[in-house]
Amino acid sequence: MKKTVFLTTLLASTAWALPGQAQTTTAPATPPAATTVAPDAGTPVDQEDVELSTPGADTGGDIVVVGRHIPDAVRATPQVVNVLSTADIARTGEGDIAGALQRVTGLSVVGNGFVYVRGLGDRYSSSLLNGSPLPSPEPLRRVVPLDIFPTNVIASALVQKSYSVNYPGEFGGGVVNLTTRAVPEESFLQIGGSLSADTVTTSELGYVYDGGRYDWTGFDSGERKVPGFVRAAGADGASLAPERLAQMSNAPTTLLQENAQLPANYSAELSFGTAKDIGGTRLGLIAAAGLSNTWRTRDSIQQVSDSPDGGLLRDFHTVLTDNRAIVNGLLGLGAEFGENRVRFTNLYVHDTLKQGRLSRGSTANIGTLPGGIDPFINQNTNWFERQLIDSQLVGEFKLGDLSLDLRGAYANTQRNAPYERAFTYQYNEGLQRYTNNLSGLQSASVAFSELDEDLWSGQANLSWHVPAAREIVLSAGYAYNDTDRDSTRYTFQYSAANNGALDPVLAQLRPDYLLSDYTVLTNGIYLRNTSTGQGAAAYSASLRVHAGYAQAEGELADGLRATLGVRYEDAIEEVQPSGGAAGTRLANDYWLPAATVTWNFAEDMQLRFHGSKTIARPQFRELAPQLYQDFESDRLFFGNPFLKDSQLYNGEARFEWYFARDQRLSLAGFYKKIEDPIEAVAFFPAGTDTLQTGFANAPSARLFGGEVEFQKYVSLAGLGGDFFATRRLVLIANYTYTDSKIKADDSLIASPIQGGAEPVLRAANILFQDGAPLSGQSDHLVNLQLGLEDTERLSQLTVLFNYASDRVTNRGPVGGGGGVRLPDLIERPGIRLDVVGRQGFEILGTTVEVKAEARNLTGTRYRESQTFAEGQRVDINNYRLGRVFSLGASVTF
Repeated sequence: MKKTVFLTTLLASTAWALPGQAQTTTAPATPPAATTVAPDAGTPVDQEDVELSTPGADTGGDIVVVGRHIPDAVRATPQVVNVLSTADIARTGEGDIAGALQRVTGLSVVGNGFVYVRGLGDRYSSSLLNGSPLPSPEPLRRVVPLDIFPTNVIASALVQKSYSVNYPGEFGGGVVNLTTRAVPEESFLQIGGSLSADTVTTSELGYVYDGGRYDWTGFDSGERKVPGFVRAAGADGASLAPERLAQMSNAPTTLLQENAQLPANYSAELSFGTAKDIGGTRLGLIAAAGLSNTWRTRDSIQQVSDSPDGGLLRDFHTVLTDNRAIVNGLLGLGAEFGENRVRFTNLYVHDTLKQGRLSRGSTANIGTLPGGIDPFINQNTNWFERQLIDSQLVGEFKLGDLSLDLRGAYANTQRNAPYERAFTYQYNEGLQRYTNNLSGLQSASVAFSELDEDLWSGQANLSWHVPAAREIVLSAGYAYNDTDRDSTRYTFQYSAANNGALDPVLAQLRPDYLLSDYTVLTNGIYLRNTSTGQGAAAYSASLRVHAGYAQAEGELADGLRATLGVRYEDAIEEVQPSGGAAGTRLANDYWLPAATVTWNFAEDMQLRFHGSKTIARPQFRELAPQLYQDFESDRLFFGNPFLKDSQLYNGEARFEWYFARDQRLSLAGFYKKIEDPIEAVAFFPAGTDTLQTGFANAPSARLFGGEVEFQKYVSLAGLGGDFFATRRLVLIANYTYTDSKIKADDSLIASPIQGGAEPVLRAANILFQDGAPLSGQSDHLVNLQLGLEDTERLSQLTVLFNYASDRVTNRGPVGGGGGVRLPDLIERPGIRLDVVGRQGFEILGTTVEVKAEARNLTGTRYRESQTFAEGQRVDINNYRLGRVFSLGASVTF
């Protein structure tokens, strides 16, 4: 008689636990004194399979313990995943997790830290922190920008590309699950810092303004505190009298100044961890904090055309100087007892961008003046302050054959943009001076924006490891998300008394003198409320999701495993603007099935087949008819309340060969059909020459492609000598090809240009070109990492190469020239080459790490443009990106 117990270690630690799935890591039993080695006939055997047996005289038979240790989480999980471990993140040298993720197969980072999976926009993916959803501090999106997460607080990042029902149904491209540091193995204290210089920005000319004395930290000193009477006037649609204007912050947040030598970038971080065993429980604490301050100047050409022949409507030269400060903190408490774990994690991120903007140029109706003088000068000063607070409690319990996973979280995000000022000066040929007489619609304005969002989430998952000859796990769970958002944007125009014009002498004053108490009070300058003229002044939004799911995972036959599941999701999404504007209520429920089959057809080789249905809901800001300016693209956005959900049908086939430990080759093909995809569409608001972006549902789209990934280590010990004895070459390469096409016929869809309670319908083939690619999708993505590293101590040199081909950022607008749809707006990411070196030293019993980085050595520009007939190009945004060199060090005690 022989009794067999299978101990399968699927993942190395709780860092790899998926949300809604019980932790599958098990502690191996203490081996008996005598052992023999034998293969497991039921599952493919890798190099670390081992069978332990001991004769049992008293039991009447042998007790055999068969263990299969699979250290590679990519291989072991039942879904298609990519994992960035702490070592992987460190090798890239990136300062934030978005930068590290762009090295993952099929991923690209677009704009301000938003991850695109296989060419699908950020709306088709979701971001989780320790398995719980996060709200976004961005008004434009419901997903969180990943560049706000410094790498010092993240232990690992898992990207899952095939859908499993324990994840939220909004899973078109994939999910990014970030895991924070947990209970440390031993106590440590780490202190580090770095300095960097940008060849385009550091010690070069930029435009700045005073603000407050704490601006370098990203926190306002109180200078920008918005008075209550401003909020009251904004909500009531009232104007503000000169006496009120004089009580507001003016000169410190208005005066734009030249700085001929912008400072260098710097960062500092501190982390601490300790653990202690009390009885049978291991208690741990980990804390981390960081501060970074960076500068970036963009010397940009910005052009706009509304003509089929590419004739310019606007032609401006703009210089933007961004000073970004990020403060972060992490506090985690953990307890481990037996196979049970409890974690309480608290994360704080405060991300502020202070921006000065100066531009000069001409418009179609007022061209360049004699002598080459530009007729207009525009000045902007902005402060965009974002904050994320997240608290999570997670419990993972093992109860015999049952596993219970419980998690609950509360997160709050805020975005505050006070005193968004804009001034336009026009050249007066008679005075030979630039003047602003406050009489034009766009002559001078100020805006106040605030966003506050709460997200409560909870999930419970129960798994039963069926005691059978083959491994079978049955699981079921429930998930709940409750999101509430309030957003306001109040805009005012500076106006002279009785809506007249200022005296020409006063009109020559620079903005801070123009808004001085004396000028305001003696000339009756007041603030005229224009909030409702730019859409809704405020809106509230909510999304409530109830979901239940069931899943079965098991071994069907020798070497053949399957995961089958279905998720039911019921959701109500509402956006209600103020002022009687059209609102949105989407009440839908879906059955979302998913199946993955894995076949180990040969030793160390396997095939995966996957099919699923998923959804993508419109994001709050895409539905809200409220104007919003994105500081990254420097473009205005406006929502469409008549959008509807998108539905996706996904399929994938994948070959994987694990030819050595942590080394692999994989080939995959994927296909997606999307019904009602949401696309960004450019347009010109009535009576303006400003290009804006709205949103519309295309009838349908399809996407297919393939990807290849290769990871190989080559030992150099054979070269001889002490230097090569412990060193190896690291080669990591991946390539993704994606092809997508929009279907656009003459069916009617809701136009992005809305103005009432009923949708404005237009033919889809007017807004979209049939066969055009989805926005954000690059046909080709290439990542290469070539490194030399020491296997016994910290010593690495890595060369990183990244290439992304052209991608659409916006659908072309329907121009003024006879309603003709103009060419799409195309971004050219191009080639990027980085080099990262890391070296560790032991000094007086402490570990010192020195890191040197060289980024964007190719000096690749940013270029977003339209190409018209006969090669005529209109540059929407065209500017240099600097080469960045940094040097940092950290000490670990």
